[in-house]
Amino acid sequence: MYEITLNPENYGIEALVEGMGTEKGRFNGDNRKQWAAEVGIFVSRLDDLSAKAKKLQDLLSGNESIKATSGALKTLKVQMFNINDALNASIELSEKLDTEIVQVKS
Repeated sequence: MYEITLNPENYGIEALVEGMGTEKGRFNGDNRKQWAAEVGIFVSRLDDLSAKAKKLQDLLSGNESIKATSGALKTLKVQMFNINDALNASIELSEKLDTEIVQVKS
């Protein structure tokens, strides 16, 4: 058995859950299946991102000639930093979530 122990205050969303109560219950049924499907969409999107990154890596490490203006290269660099920042934030959040979904003895 697992328990999801996330505290809304730790994520700055306490106002969204105000009045929902603190009683624990089982997370079963269609709602759980829907959440699993949504996580599956995340997985698919991450796979797509990985494929695009691999394609860009192959292009940049290849021998094919590439033309670009200085502005285009700077723009690419800035966008890569933006993607990296978003990935870092996502990884930090997923690591935090991972520590708050714990296996418990039933």
